[in-house]
Amino acid sequence: MHPEITVRRVGGRLLRCLGRTRLRPRAAFTWALALALAVGQTPVAQAVTPRLSTVAERSGYQQTGRYDEVITLCRDFAKAYPAAVRCEDFGITPEGRPMKLLVATRSGARSAADATRRRLPVVLIQGGIHAGEIDGKDAGFLALRELLDGSAASGALDKVVLLFVPVFNVDGHERFKAWNRPNQRGPAESGWRVTASNLNLNRDYMKADAPEMQAMLRLINRWDPILYADLHVTDGAQFEHDISFNVEPVNAGDTALQRFGRQLRADSIAALTRAGSLPLPFYPSFVSEDDPASGFEDGVAPPRFSQAYIAERNRLGILVETHSWKDYPARVRATRNTIVSLVEQAADHGQDWLDEARRADARAAQLGGTRVPIGWEASEQARMIAFRGYAYTRTPSDVSGGMVTRYDETRPEVWTVPLRDDVRPSVFVEAPRGGYWIPAGWAETVAATLRAHGIRYTRLATARPDAALETFRADTVTRSRDTFEGHTRFTVTGAWKAERRALPAGSLFVPIAQPLARLVIDLLEPAAPDSLAAWGRFATAFEQKEYMEPYVAEAVAREQLAADPALKAAFEQRLKDDAAFAASPAARLDFFYRRHPAWDERLNLLPVYRSAESP
Repeated sequence: MHPEITVRRVGGRLLRCLGRTRLRPRAAFTWALALALAVGQTPVAQAVTPRLSTVAERSGYQQTGRYDEVITLCRDFAKAYPAAVRCEDFGITPEGRPMKLLVATRSGARSAADATRRRLPVVLIQGGIHAGEIDGKDAGFLALRELLDGSAASGALDKVVLLFVPVFNVDGHERFKAWNRPNQRGPAESGWRVTASNLNLNRDYMKADAPEMQAMLRLINRWDPILYADLHVTDGAQFEHDISFNVEPVNAGDTALQRFGRQLRADSIAALTRAGSLPLPFYPSFVSEDDPASGFEDGVAPPRFSQAYIAERNRLGILVETHSWKDYPARVRATRNTIVSLVEQAADHGQDWLDEARRADARAAQLGGTRVPIGWEASEQARMIAFRGYAYTRTPSDVSGGMVTRYDETRPEVWTVPLRDDVRPSVFVEAPRGGYWIPAGWAETVAATLRAHGIRYTRLATARPDAALETFRADTVTRSRDTFEGHTRFTVTGAWKAERRALPAGSLFVPIAQPLARLVIDLLEPAAPDSLAAWGRFATAFEQKEYMEPYVAEAVAREQLAADPALKAAFEQRLKDDAAFAASPAARLDFFYRRHPAWDERLNLLPVYRSAESP
């Protein structure tokens, strides 16, 4: 039997009396419980509501709990508020731990389908994507308890569905010890930045390598949150500002939805300012590392990051960064205030957000044939801002040999520094009118990623031997020297050109006419920073697989020179103009091999084609 029911039966008379007062129902219950205990009601004492405080709260926010606490609290919140909270698993980590989700609402919605049918705004609050930056877990449980008992944002959960993921990077959370965050003040011990596979989940939203990210994308596809809040702690310099908000769409994404992104940022800053914080509307990273005088530069993150990814889905994303040099109690307080503000804003404006998001979905489906930005940068235009810092010195270091900055936290001072926040699109592509084709040989590789994101595609049932397409052949292919997130990064240059090619049965067609068109472009345009090409998913397309022996190439070259005077003249001119070419026997023979029928015409051909028509 639920503890609240037991208490009501044992202390029914007390509750009926207190019910005539102006106390809220849960406050009345608390008083009834206290009075019943005072008069020795043993059955009541055995039926106390499960304890919903955290290790962090009980330690004065000097410590944070292990993941078993998340499992217990998830269960106990659902027991304490059975009509308002559900505890679910939304995935399993590589080390076998459950990924916990709390679904909280007093709207009566019992599922994602319910929320969609009733047009309820869904807010996803995510903690611990970097598990050393764990403010979001402890602040989230505190905010959730207060939202449920009505002491914060009373009535907001009647209008909103709150999804709370206390820890996204669960295995990293359990790599638990002191000094996992050497640039951070508290808690005493915490988790690790990356997963058990050494993957940084906040670089994985597009490529979706990690099982944890695949689980998160399934959750996003199922619930379609209108607002996604990713809770972090930033490293960096020492200064007085305690929290920053990076919101998209503001500079990127759907232009009409940007208005709501700017309002979300402004309202969040106003709420935190009223609560005593010093919030910032940009990520406080110096233009020149470790040099405060260089100032700051705003920008648009690529969609491998949470807030940018969600914006490409035509929803609102906010990256919340408390400042690592503030102590843990202060950071948790600021994060708690942010969560409450976001839920309040969703209750007040969520219907407007949903309406504009649906219109943005329709506009995205019309992007075919238009010029779409895929890269942004701040212009040289800067404005001077007053920034709350500390006195500092910059002197040469006899340890590192470079300049070292030393801050004096006993001497606050205002820095007047430049901020470049005039952010403009810098790279464009023209979206195909119809969509993209993936030839059958690459279909399964690409289909898995499309499915992870919820992108629609179809398979070609019957081969098309002569399709009018656009193809992209790389003129240059540059591979990164070091791997990044386990991948060799690729930069390819070239141009789309009209060509007729065969499409085997089993090839995929990805239409541009769908709500997630921006994600389609991000994945399949080779110039996009998080495209499949950029992440090296098409690496073998740029590897030469067949060769001509030098003695064979020598004979081929002589035949071509004798048969084609124009080719002979071009070869001789190249020898004069290009010293590196002239000095390389292999390059000279390759000049002729590329003109022979044996040459692989698919080398450097991107296995993504564009079409002006839908099949």
